[in-house]
Order: sequence, then C-alpha cells, then structure tokens
Amino acid sequence: MKTVVVLPAYNAAKTLERTVKALPPVDEIILVDDCSSDGTYELASGLGIQAFRHDKNRGYGANQKTCYAHALEAGADVVVMVHPDYQYDPRVVSIMTELIRLDICDIVLGNRIRSRDEALKGGMPLYKYIANRCLTIVENLATGQNLGEWHSGLRAYSRKALEAADWRGNSDDFVFDAQMLLKAVGAGLRIGDIPVPAKYFAEASSINFRRSVKYGICSMALLARFVAQSALSSKRKTAGTGRR
Repeated sequence: MKTVVVLPAYNAAKTLERTVKALPPVDEIILVDDCSSDGTYELASGLGIQAFRHDKNRGYGANQKTCYAHALEAGADVVVMVHPDYQYDPRVVSIMTELIRLDICDIVLGNRIRSRDEALKGGMPLYKYIANRCLTIVENLATGQNLGEWHSGLRAYSRKALEAADWRGNSDDFVFDAQMLLKAVGAGLRIGDIPVPAKYFAEASSINFRRSVKYGICSMALLARFVAQSALSSKRKTAGTGRR
C-alpha cells in the first residue's frame, strides 16, 4: 500500500525540517504552502519534498483539499495529514497506517488527550482542553462514536475514506476537520484513534481565542444539521417500511 504524508503548511519554516526528520519512512511526502511569508516553500524544496504553493492564502481547509487531491493523483492508498509545526509527534505515523493496512480502521486520529494532566503539561491551554472535552463528548453522543478527541490535526485516511467523504465541498476554514468526520460517520466508515503527546510551544501554530470560539460554534451547528438530517432519513426509512 502506497503511503503519502501530506503537510498543510503556513509559515512553518522554523519547524518543518524537524517534523520531516521525525517521520518514519513513507513512500512520498507532499507539502502545500498556503502562501507563507517565511520561506516555507523554498525550504521544503531544499529538503527534497514535493512542494506546491497557493498563489494566495486560501485557508486551512482549502490547503487540505489541495493536499488530498495531489495525494490521490499520486496513487496513494493511505494519506496521512501531519501538521508541519511539530505539535504532533510524527513518529506514530507508521502505527496509524498499519491500522488501515490491516483493515481495522478507515480513518485513524491522533488523540492528544489521554489524560487531563498530560494534555495540560504538554502546554494545551485550559480553555482549549475544556472546550475540546465538551465538544468531543457531545459529538460522540450524537454520532454513536467513542473517540478520545474529535479535533485532532493528525489524521490518517484510507483511499476508500477520502473517496467516500465528499471533502471537496467542505469549508475552506478550520471547520473542515469536523465536516470530514461527520461525513465519515454518515458514510459508515470505521474511525479509530491512538494516543499522541500534546506539544504546545511558541513555534507551533494555534488559533486564538476568538477563532476558537467561532470554530466551536460552527462545529456544533454542523452537528445539529447532521442530527437533523439523520433523524429525517430515519423517519423516511420507517415510513417506507410501513408501506403496503
């Protein structure tokens, strides 16, 4: 199975090389630079990574769309998204891909919240920890999943998963990730996770409080729509079964 790691990058020059060196052997690495101003694209090219660059800043979701399009075009059987800011430990990529190779999961997430103490000691702000736990609990209850974290940026997808989830119609913003999981649940895909240490530090990218609030609200709005659509679909199926 061909494994391709995609790096959605924006001003990641300070941490890119460290991230790439920590990756286990994979078949191909593709970086998409969302019009950085710190030389990320040039550094990636110098490291021998296949790099693409947006002509303007399009957003985190739009960056992922370009990443997945190139990965699928390259013939990937497994696509792993790794943030090049070194917030997630790249060494676990081989474990994530193995769960897909063994046909145990279609999607594997990195779970930063194995315990509250570990997450906070890793530098996760308290408000983000609380919001993450609350959102994840509600999302699990609403979708029937049992994930440790819905809002991880470390994700491995099988080709089947990317072809089943209509990601091209997702938002260009941060809520892209929440849409991906809801579409995966709707498509009946198998989602799992593994523990990964939380690492927050000065060079690691992180959205501010205002954008975090917006992200949380948008995630809940998407979930409400998903629940409503699921209820309507179930009602239609029940009505259809009752016809004679």
